[in-house]
Amino acid sequence: MCGIAGFMCSPDINRIYETPDIVVSMLDTLKRRGPDGSGYYINDEPKVILCHTRLAIVDLSDAGQQPMHSQCGRYVIAFNGEIYNHLELRQLLANNSEISWRGHSDTETLLACFSEWGIDKTLQSCVGMFAIALWDKKENRLTLARDRVGEKPLYWGWQNDVLLFGSELKALKVHPSFNAEISRDALCLLLRHNYIPAPHTIYQGIHKLQPGHYLSVELSGNERKETLHQYWSYEKVVQEGLANPFSGSPDQAVKHLESLIAQSINGQLISDVPLGAFLSGGIDSSLIVSIMQSLSSTPVKTFSIGFDDKKYDEAIFASEVASHLGTEHTEMYVSDKDILDVIPLLPEVYCEPFADSSQLPTYLVSKMARQHVTVALSGDAGDELFGGYTPYRFTPKYWNYARNIPLPIRKLASRYIDMLPVNPKVKKLIECMAAQNPQLFYRNIISHWLNPEEVVKGSNEPSTAFNHSTSFSDNGGYVDWMMSVDAQVYMADDILVKVDRAAMYNSLETRVPLLDHRVIEFAWQLPTTLKIRDGVGKWPLREILYKRVPKSMIERPKKGFSVPLASWLRGPLRDWAEHLISYHRLEDEGYFNAAAVRSCWSQHIQGKADYSRKLWSILMFQSWLEKQK
Repeated sequence: MCGIAGFMCSPDINRIYETPDIVVSMLDTLKRRGPDGSGYYINDEPKVILCHTRLAIVDLSDAGQQPMHSQCGRYVIAFNGEIYNHLELRQLLANNSEISWRGHSDTETLLACFSEWGIDKTLQSCVGMFAIALWDKKENRLTLARDRVGEKPLYWGWQNDVLLFGSELKALKVHPSFNAEISRDALCLLLRHNYIPAPHTIYQGIHKLQPGHYLSVELSGNERKETLHQYWSYEKVVQEGLANPFSGSPDQAVKHLESLIAQSINGQLISDVPLGAFLSGGIDSSLIVSIMQSLSSTPVKTFSIGFDDKKYDEAIFASEVASHLGTEHTEMYVSDKDILDVIPLLPEVYCEPFADSSQLPTYLVSKMARQHVTVALSGDAGDELFGGYTPYRFTPKYWNYARNIPLPIRKLASRYIDMLPVNPKVKKLIECMAAQNPQLFYRNIISHWLNPEEVVKGSNEPSTAFNHSTSFSDNGGYVDWMMSVDAQVYMADDILVKVDRAAMYNSLETRVPLLDHRVIEFAWQLPTTLKIRDGVGKWPLREILYKRVPKSMIERPKKGFSVPLASWLRGPLRDWAEHLISYHRLEDEGYFNAAAVRSCWSQHIQGKADYSRKLWSILMFQSWLEKQK
């Protein structure tokens, strides 16, 4: 795992900048992503800079250093990620007798593939996670590429005629051409989702390269040509899976899925440094660890954190699973103070505002794991692929009820809900019923601020997959649509961002076996009835797990990786929050409707409602904004 960054511009533009100083600054911002070494490459005309910081995982020798030049001399690459099947790719290249391998890194394999096969075939042949910057000396073309589902981040954008790119926004910000104009439209998305979906970022003119895409850029004088290509489509996988469902029995489906997950895990165990796994004691992490242990001749290193507050503590369950599987388990109990002490770091860890509060324990478990290993596998993606989230079970039922009520009546009820003596969950449901279609109904269900344009001044909320029904297949049912959207937006821009930034700030690489594209493709061949059975999600994952771990050890109410945010904001975080969202401060800065924010804050601290998640998005932006100043 590494950090990449760089820029591209005409020589005339570049003359106003001191390139060596910029390179040093870019590398410095990414040193936590790559503490084991750094390097850069400079092309003079057009001016192209590739920067790389290295976290050595495979081939620890100098043969793995980057930026790396291809043997044919045509390409230079800066690469962040892991190609798990790179040894198989080398076998496919074996017929080319001109290749003389210098080492055993996957970076060298990638370069050979690009030289032999070109961009599309190479990316489609890779099993792995990656963000790539590739300079083609022959064609004077820069290619930026991102893995299929977005495990590895890649930002890009033109600023004052300079193309900037990098693993994190902080690397782009240090370039003198960077224009740090905040996007109020993206701020709307933050308030709705607690994260900013791709391709948007908090800055005007800067984008997240979307998963499964690569961008080609050519620059000749003041003329520039850029083309966005899609080499893998999640939506296409959904359509093909629904059109060609698995025809075998449930037992056969479980058996085949088990073999695919084991294949993925086995590939992701490749490492020249210590490797382990996060273990919460839930279905997904326990499944990953159980298969890891079955493939290992020595105890797998597992990690979990516990909380003093028993309402949020799952460490005891993780310990039971670890003991049953015989792993080398490490756990750490953290106090409220331990978690609260992380909050001042968040604007640096997440270099654009990010408001999933489980970022706090995620940071701590990553920090602890890094003391023992350099790579950790996680159980993420089980919910999105196999129907694990609770809304998948109740949303269709409530929408069928709502749609039979005339829309004007639903809108009227939503408008005057504050006048009715109902509990918060009922209130939220009635507010959501004003939606005109099932897509907007689900978007409302998962939203934090239902009308963020009323809170963010001068904003126009962009459309996303949640309210753009033509973006996704209508071949499947409502639940299929929800799962598809969540995988492409929530998982990519919340879950994967949360883990990547928390882990990489601690120089820890994370891997997600369930996101192997072959697992994803088979998951979409399984009918929903095989994923959610008798009102319980993730049925096939449970069946695989229960071969290795007793059902009684797993079946319990899910607590999630959450923290007591509501009580903290009324207690130890109250002064901190009050400082960030005082009425005069909000008015002076001019981003938010101060009255709306203060009303929400007042109702929360008085205990009239739990608005902690709504407030957290505001507070994370305010804290981030303060850091920028």
